[in-house]
Amino acid sequence: MSGRAYTAAALRPISVRAARSGPAGVLAVACVLALALIWVLAELVPAVQLRDATALYDFTLLSQPLVDGVANHLVHLLEPPLFVMWGLALVAIALARERPRIALAVVAVMALAPLSADILKPLLAHPHARVGRVFIAPASWPSGHSAAALALVLSAVLVAPARLRPLVATLGGLFTAAVGVSLLILAWHMPSDVLGGFLVATFWAAVALAALRAADRRWPRSRPAD
Repeated sequence: MSGRAYTAAALRPISVRAARSGPAGVLAVACVLALALIWVLAELVPAVQLRDATALYDFTLLSQPLVDGVANHLVHLLEPPLFVMWGLALVAIALARERPRIALAVVAVMALAPLSADILKPLLAHPHARVGRVFIAPASWPSGHSAAALALVLSAVLVAPARLRPLVATLGGLFTAAVGVSLLILAWHMPSDVLGGFLVATFWAAVALAALRAADRRWPRSRPAD
Protein backbone atom coordinates (compact mmCIF):
# COMPACT_ATOMS: atom_id res chain seq x y z
CA MET A 1 0.00 0.00 0.00
CA SER A 2 1.42 3.38 -0.99
CA GLY A 3 2.26 5.94 1.62
CA ARG A 4 1.16 8.76 -0.70
CA ALA A 5 -1.07 11.31 0.96
CA TYR A 6 -4.32 12.22 -0.75
CA THR A 7 -5.71 15.69 -0.33
CA ALA A 8 -9.34 16.55 0.26
CA ALA A 9 -9.46 18.02 -3.24
CA ALA A 10 -8.26 14.74 -4.74
CA LEU A 11 -10.86 12.73 -2.84
CA ARG A 12 -13.72 15.11 -3.58
CA PRO A 13 -14.55 13.76 -7.10
CA ILE A 14 -14.76 10.23 -5.67
CA SER A 15 -17.07 11.43 -2.90
CA VAL A 16 -19.28 13.27 -5.38
CA ARG A 17 -19.61 10.21 -7.63
CA ALA A 18 -20.40 8.04 -4.62
CA ALA A 19 -23.08 10.46 -3.41
CA ARG A 20 -24.68 10.52 -6.86
CA SER A 21 -24.89 6.71 -6.86
CA GLY A 22 -26.88 6.79 -3.63
CA PRO A 23 -26.37 5.02 -0.30
CA ALA A 24 -24.86 1.96 -1.99
CA GLY A 25 -22.13 4.07 -3.56
CA VAL A 26 -21.41 5.79 -0.27
CA LEU A 27 -21.20 2.39 1.43
CA ALA A 28 -18.73 1.14 -1.20
CA VAL A 29 -16.44 4.11 -0.58
CA ALA A 30 -16.77 3.64 3.19
CA CYS A 31 -15.71 0.00 2.80
CA VAL A 32 -12.59 0.99 0.87
CA LEU A 33 -11.64 3.52 3.54
CA ALA A 34 -12.30 1.01 6.32
CA LEU A 35 -10.21 -1.63 4.56
CA ALA A 36 -7.33 0.79 4.23
CA LEU A 37 -7.60 1.80 7.90
CA ILE A 38 -7.70 -1.78 9.17
CA TRP A 39 -4.71 -2.80 7.09
CA VAL A 40 -2.65 0.19 8.20
CA LEU A 41 -3.47 -0.43 11.87
CA ALA A 42 -2.75 -4.16 11.64
CA GLU A 43 0.50 -3.49 9.77
CA LEU A 44 1.94 -0.41 11.46
CA VAL A 45 0.60 -0.19 15.02
CA PRO A 46 2.27 -2.68 17.40
CA ALA A 47 -0.46 -2.30 20.04
CA VAL A 48 -3.12 -3.26 17.49
CA GLN A 49 -1.01 -6.18 16.27
CA LEU A 50 -0.71 -7.50 19.81
CA ARG A 51 -4.44 -7.05 20.46
CA ASP A 52 -5.18 -8.90 17.21
CA ALA A 53 -2.94 -11.80 18.23
CA THR A 54 -4.34 -11.90 21.76
CA ALA A 55 -7.92 -12.02 20.49
CA LEU A 56 -7.00 -14.90 18.18
CA TYR A 57 -5.36 -16.77 21.05
CA ASP A 58 -8.47 -16.31 23.21
CA PHE A 59 -10.66 -17.81 20.48
CA THR A 60 -8.35 -20.81 20.06
CA LEU A 61 -8.93 -21.63 23.73
CA LEU A 62 -12.47 -22.64 22.72
CA SER A 63 -11.05 -25.43 20.59
CA GLN A 64 -12.16 -28.97 21.43
CA PRO A 65 -13.13 -31.96 19.28
CA LEU A 66 -16.86 -31.19 19.04
CA VAL A 67 -16.37 -27.46 18.46
CA ASP A 68 -13.64 -28.08 15.90
CA GLY A 69 -15.88 -30.54 14.07
CA VAL A 70 -18.68 -28.01 13.74
CA ALA A 71 -16.23 -25.29 12.75
CA ASN A 72 -14.64 -27.42 10.06
CA HIS A 73 -18.07 -28.33 8.69
CA LEU A 74 -19.11 -24.67 8.43
CA VAL A 75 -15.90 -23.71 6.67
CA HIS A 76 -16.22 -26.72 4.35
CA LEU A 77 -19.55 -25.34 3.11
CA LEU A 78 -17.56 -22.54 1.46
CA GLU A 79 -15.06 -24.74 -0.39
CA PRO A 80 -15.04 -23.94 -4.15
CA PRO A 81 -17.27 -26.79 -5.43
CA LEU A 82 -20.00 -26.13 -2.87
CA PHE A 83 -19.63 -22.36 -3.17
CA VAL A 84 -20.18 -22.60 -6.92
CA MET A 85 -23.22 -24.79 -6.30
CA TRP A 86 -24.75 -22.21 -3.92
CA GLY A 87 -24.09 -19.50 -6.49
CA LEU A 88 -25.73 -21.47 -9.29
CA ALA A 89 -28.76 -22.12 -7.07
CA LEU A 90 -29.15 -18.40 -6.35
CA VAL A 91 -28.77 -17.53 -10.03
CA ALA A 92 -31.43 -20.13 -10.92
CA ILE A 93 -33.81 -18.66 -8.33
CA ALA A 94 -33.23 -15.13 -9.63
CA LEU A 95 -33.88 -16.22 -13.21
CA ALA A 96 -36.99 -18.15 -12.16
CA ARG A 97 -38.25 -14.93 -10.56
CA GLU A 98 -37.52 -13.07 -13.83
CA ARG A 99 -34.71 -11.03 -12.30
CA PRO A 100 -31.83 -11.42 -14.78
CA ARG A 101 -30.07 -8.30 -13.50
CA ILE A 102 -30.01 -9.68 -9.98
CA ALA A 103 -28.72 -13.00 -11.35
CA LEU A 104 -25.84 -11.10 -12.98
CA ALA A 105 -25.20 -9.20 -9.74
CA VAL A 106 -25.01 -12.49 -7.82
CA VAL A 107 -22.43 -13.84 -10.26
CA ALA A 108 -20.36 -10.67 -9.90
CA VAL A 109 -20.48 -10.52 -6.09
CA MET A 110 -19.82 -14.20 -5.49
CA ALA A 111 -16.98 -14.29 -8.01
CA LEU A 112 -15.25 -11.00 -7.21
CA ALA A 113 -15.39 -11.06 -3.40
CA PRO A 114 -13.28 -14.21 -2.81
CA LEU A 115 -11.18 -13.55 -5.92
CA SER A 116 -10.18 -10.06 -4.83
CA ALA A 117 -9.41 -11.35 -1.32
CA ASP A 118 -7.06 -13.95 -2.80
CA ILE A 119 -5.38 -11.31 -4.99
CA LEU A 120 -4.85 -8.94 -2.07
CA LYS A 121 -3.28 -11.52 0.26
CA PRO A 122 0.17 -11.72 -1.35
CA LEU A 123 0.17 -8.03 -2.24
CA LEU A 124 -0.50 -6.89 1.33
CA ALA A 125 1.22 -9.68 3.26
CA HIS A 126 2.79 -8.65 6.55
CA PRO A 127 4.11 -10.54 9.59
CA HIS A 128 1.69 -10.97 12.49
CA ALA A 129 2.33 -10.69 16.19
CA ARG A 130 2.31 -14.03 17.96
CA VAL A 131 0.79 -15.07 21.29
CA GLY A 132 1.48 -18.58 22.60
CA ARG A 133 1.95 -21.20 19.92
CA VAL A 134 -0.63 -19.75 17.54
CA PHE A 135 0.99 -18.66 14.29
CA ILE A 136 -0.64 -17.19 11.17
CA ALA A 137 1.34 -16.86 7.93
CA PRO A 138 1.94 -13.32 6.59
CA ALA A 139 -0.26 -13.64 3.47
CA SER A 140 -3.58 -13.93 5.28
CA TRP A 141 -5.33 -10.55 4.89
CA PRO A 142 -8.19 -10.41 4.00
CA SER A 143 -9.84 -13.77 4.66
CA GLY A 144 -11.23 -15.36 1.53
CA HIS A 145 -13.55 -17.61 3.53
CA SER A 146 -15.14 -14.73 5.42
CA ALA A 147 -15.48 -12.80 2.14
CA ALA A 148 -17.15 -15.82 0.55
CA ALA A 149 -19.51 -16.33 3.51
CA LEU A 150 -20.81 -12.77 3.49
CA ALA A 151 -20.91 -12.62 -0.32
CA LEU A 152 -23.14 -15.70 -0.27
CA VAL A 153 -25.44 -14.20 2.35
CA LEU A 154 -25.71 -10.78 0.70
CA SER A 155 -26.42 -12.45 -2.65
CA ALA A 156 -29.17 -14.49 -1.03
CA VAL A 157 -30.68 -11.29 0.38
CA LEU A 158 -30.65 -9.74 -3.09
CA VAL A 159 -32.41 -12.76 -4.59
CA ALA A 160 -35.02 -13.21 -1.83
CA PRO A 161 -38.49 -11.65 -2.16
CA ALA A 162 -38.97 -8.54 -0.03
CA ARG A 163 -41.14 -10.35 2.52
CA LEU A 164 -38.42 -12.95 3.15
CA ARG A 165 -35.40 -10.64 3.24
CA PRO A 166 -35.47 -9.98 7.01
CA LEU A 167 -35.48 -13.73 7.69
CA VAL A 168 -32.77 -14.44 5.12
CA ALA A 169 -30.65 -11.57 6.49
CA THR A 170 -31.04 -12.80 10.07
CA LEU A 171 -30.18 -16.41 9.32
CA GLY A 172 -27.41 -15.31 7.01
CA GLY A 173 -25.96 -13.03 9.65
CA LEU A 174 -25.84 -15.90 12.11
CA PHE A 175 -24.14 -18.10 9.50
CA THR A 176 -21.60 -15.41 8.65
CA ALA A 177 -20.77 -14.81 12.31
CA ALA A 178 -20.41 -18.56 12.89
CA VAL A 179 -17.99 -18.85 9.96
CA GLY A 180 -15.95 -15.93 11.27
CA VAL A 181 -15.72 -17.45 14.74
CA SER A 182 -14.88 -20.85 13.25
CA LEU A 183 -11.94 -19.38 11.34
CA LEU A 184 -10.59 -17.96 14.60
CA ILE A 185 -11.13 -21.10 16.67
CA LEU A 186 -9.34 -23.15 14.02
CA ALA A 187 -6.58 -20.50 13.87
CA TRP A 188 -6.92 -20.08 10.12
CA HIS A 189 -6.97 -16.28 10.27
CA MET A 190 -6.39 -13.26 12.47
CA PRO A 191 -9.49 -11.31 13.62
CA SER A 192 -8.40 -8.43 11.35
CA ASP A 193 -8.32 -10.89 8.42
CA VAL A 194 -11.91 -11.93 9.06
CA LEU A 195 -13.09 -8.34 9.35
CA GLY A 196 -11.24 -7.46 6.16
CA GLY A 197 -12.99 -10.29 4.32
CA PHE A 198 -16.38 -9.06 5.48
CA LEU A 199 -15.58 -5.57 4.21
CA VAL A 200 -14.46 -6.92 0.83
CA ALA A 201 -17.77 -8.74 0.39
CA THR A 202 -19.75 -5.69 1.53
CA PHE A 203 -17.85 -3.53 -0.96
CA TRP A 204 -18.73 -5.73 -3.92
CA ALA A 205 -22.34 -6.09 -2.81
CA ALA A 206 -22.61 -2.29 -2.52
CA VAL A 207 -21.11 -1.86 -6.00
CA ALA A 208 -23.55 -4.42 -7.40
CA LEU A 209 -26.50 -2.73 -5.71
CA ALA A 210 -25.44 0.68 -7.03
CA ALA A 211 -25.19 -0.82 -10.52
CA LEU A 212 -28.64 -2.37 -10.19
CA ARG A 213 -30.14 0.95 -9.10
CA ALA A 214 -28.45 2.74 -12.00
CA ALA A 215 -29.68 0.12 -14.47
CA ASP A 216 -33.23 0.39 -13.13
CA ARG A 217 -33.15 4.16 -13.61
CA ARG A 218 -31.73 3.87 -17.12
CA TRP A 219 -33.87 0.94 -18.23
CA PRO A 220 -36.99 0.73 -15.99
CA ARG A 221 -38.42 -2.73 -15.56
CA SER A 222 -41.93 -3.46 -16.73
CA ARG A 223 -42.47 -5.57 -13.62
CA PRO A 224 -42.22 -3.62 -10.34
CA ALA A 225 -39.49 -4.51 -7.87
CA ASP A 226 -40.46 -6.46 -4.76
